[in-house]
This record gives sequence, structure tokens and C-alpha cells, in this order.
Amino acid sequence: MTIQERILAADLPTPCYVIDEAKLIENGRLLKAVQDRTGCKILLAQKAFSNYDLYPSIAPYLAGTEASGLFEARLGAEKMPDKECHVFCAAYREQDFEELLKYAGHIVFNSPSQLKKFGAAAKAAGKQIGLRINPECSTQEGHEIYDPCAKGSRLGTTIAQWNEQMTEELIALLDGLHFHTLCEQDSDALEITLGAVEEKFGKYLHQLKWLNMGGGHHITREDYDIPRLERCIVRMRDTYGVQVYLEPGEAVALNAGYLLTEVLDTLKNGDTDIAILDMSAACHTPDVIEMPYRPPLFASGEAGGKPYTYRLGGPTCLAGDIVGDYSFDSALKTGYRLLFEDMAIYSTCKNNTFNGMPLPDIWQACADGSFKLLARFGYEDFRYRLGT
Repeated sequence: MTIQERILAADLPTPCYVIDEAKLIENGRLLKAVQDRTGCKILLAQKAFSNYDLYPSIAPYLAGTEASGLFEARLGAEKMPDKECHVFCAAYREQDFEELLKYAGHIVFNSPSQLKKFGAAAKAAGKQIGLRINPECSTQEGHEIYDPCAKGSRLGTTIAQWNEQMTEELIALLDGLHFHTLCEQDSDALEITLGAVEEKFGKYLHQLKWLNMGGGHHITREDYDIPRLERCIVRMRDTYGVQVYLEPGEAVALNAGYLLTEVLDTLKNGDTDIAILDMSAACHTPDVIEMPYRPPLFASGEAGGKPYTYRLGGPTCLAGDIVGDYSFDSALKTGYRLLFEDMAIYSTCKNNTFNGMPLPDIWQACADGSFKLLARFGYEDFRYRLGT
């Protein structure tokens, strides 16, 4: 029985997320093998996956965590206490920074002005200091919202900004450089990006201890070119004598999660058959609308590919609360259960309670075949965010 069949056969409430521990471990082993062969260190980008109940399952295969601010840094330090904790934020708040120093061992700044403002204090606290650079090399198409190298990007220091603002004193504070330019991409995009990094910033790398190549590397995707990735890592390691870091989030939890949902109603508008689910794209899978993308759905096909095609949507008042058009072997009926796939990433960490929608349970599909409830949410979880 497949994991999908096990979830559909289990007596689980809907909607609910199910995180597949066995797949997390499989991904972790692949990432560990890359580290063993190249000497790089791979961190979990918690912005994509922060279900800390599963951290004990993946910690043996990772060097630590990467955070985007104070709370994620604290979570990483508390839930992987024996691992490295890195943080990058586009701008740090003064009232948070002293506490941040308790958790993060590596602190990356976005601009020379932030480095100037906080770098000395971080260095005095014994932290590793980095600066995020912008190599101004776009390798993405169609998703400018996720392209840190897009024109006018606020993320990273360009070479023009470096030449204008980076004094010898600021350069002396640095232990490493960081760039993050990819989004769900293969290693050919990394290879292109490294050319731009070396052309603009290579002469500074010889003075530094590490280079963080950020995230967006789809390493655990079935067709990902791992040998090319490893060649990139080894070349940068050997050319500049740096420790190489990668900080993917999706690669850690890729294809390791599901969202189980039930059909509440079916209706027809003109030629369009519609099914209303008890999950909401807007609330429970916000990237479906923000990205946008059409998530995989178990035992379904493209619109028109199977005999019965439905537009699947949520129960909220948002007209655009639509997951997408899918086809099925048989007509959908009230009470049928559907299983969306690849839901461990950017789901539980981004969901919301718009319209007062309840947050789905979070369950673990344990490696031993059992299911375990990790979190259940109710009215109080909706209410407490809105007042006292």
C-alpha cells in the first residue's frame, strides 16, 4: 500500500496535513550524501518547513537551520540545539538584536549600512558575520516575486553598492558572503550564477572563511543534476578555500507532505462542474494563489484527461479561492476524500484563518506505519491573534 493509499484509508479528520516521516528521512539521506562527498554543509531553511516535531528525524542529516528573523532563529536554536543556527534578515530591529545574539551563530546582513550598524556588536559577541550579495544574475522566468535579482530588488548588495559603501573596516568584519537567487531550480542555474558571483566578488572570497549559496536548490527532485551541483561546490571550495553552505527548504521536505480534504458539495455553472472542498487555497495552501501553481492531486489528471473534470475550490467568500481544474475517473460526490501532494513545504508555516477558517490538524505518518497527531487547532487559535 502506498503512503497515499494509507492516508486515504486511515480514520483521519479533514482537512488535515499529513507529514511523511519516511520521505523526510529519505530526503535527508540524499542531502547527507552530498555533504559527505563534497564537504559542504546543508542547513534547513525554516521558512519552507518548520514543523519542529519532525526535527529529530531530519537533524542527523543536516548541519543546522537557517532563519529569516528572531523567532525562527530561536526555534532553530531550541529544536536543533546541537547544530548551527544561521540567520538572514533584510533589516534587523534594534530591540530584537540583542536577543538574536543568544541564538544565532552566523548572522548575515543585507546591506553595508546594516553591517555598519550591527556588525561590531555581533563580532564582539563571537558571531560569524556575513553580507548578502546580489550578483544581478536572473535565472528565473515568470516569477519575479521570487527573483531576488529582479530589477530594483531590495535583497542583497550589488557590486555598485559594495564599491561605494564597503570600507576596509567593514570588509574586515566579514567572515563570509551569502547569495540566494534560485527558486525550485536545477544546478545549471547555480553554475550560471556562480560565474556572476566570481566575476563581481571573487577577489574578496580569498579573504573569507565561507560562502553560503542560499536556497532554491531542488536537490531531492528526481531529475535534479546532483553531479553538477557537487562540481560547483568542490570548485568554489578548492578555488577560494571556503566552507560552502547551502540552505534549501524545499529540498528537505519535498514530496513529504499531504493535505487530506473532503468534498462538501458539487454544483454546475454553465459548462463548468465545480466541487467545494473543506480546505481553502487562500487559507491552507496560500502559495497556490500567490505563486501561483496547481498542486499535484493523487489519482487525478489534467483537465479533460479523465472522463470527469471539476474545478476544485474552497468554502471561503473569496471568488478566487480556487485550487485548479482536475479530472477524475468517476464523478465526485459529497463525502469523497481527495489528497493533495507535496504539502509539507510553505503550507503549515504560511496558512491563515481568513473568514474564520479553522486551521487543519497536523498529523505525522510515522516511519513505522502509524499515524500521530502533532497539532490540533480551534476557535482560540483564531481569536487570540485578533485581541485580548
